[in-house]
Amino acid sequence: MIDKVDEFNSYRAKMNDKILSENNKVLKRIFNLDTNAFAEGALDKKTKELLGLVASTVLRCDDCVKYHLESSHKEGITREEIMETLSIGTLIGGTIVIPHLRRAFEYWEALEDNKQ
Repeated sequence: MIDKVDEFNSYRAKMNDKILSENNKVLKRIFNLDTNAFAEGALDKKTKELLGLVASTVLRCDDCVKYHLESSHKEGITREEIMETLSIGTLIGGTIVIPHLRRAFEYWEALEDNKQ
C-alpha cells in the first residue's frame, strides 16, 4: 500500500511541476509569494505554520491542512501543539470542520509513523 504522506507529496510535486512548466507569470508569482510568506520574519516559521493550519482548517482545505501539518512536523512542532491548534480551527470553523479534523488527525499520525 502506498504511504499517505508519499502519495500526497508525489502528487503535489508532479502537479506543481506541470503547473509551473506552463510559464505563467501570475501563477509563478503566487507560488513564490506563498513560499516567501512562510519564511522566517517578525513571526517565526513555527507560528506561521500554526496560523496556516488554523486558516486551512477553517477554510476546509484538506490539501492545505496536509501541507501545513507536514511543514509543522518538519519544524518540530509537537503533537500537543498540533492538537491545540486544530482545536482552535475547529472551534472557529464550527462542527462542519469535524470531517476535516478527522483527516488531519489521520495525516498527523501518518507523519508520526514515518518518523519512526
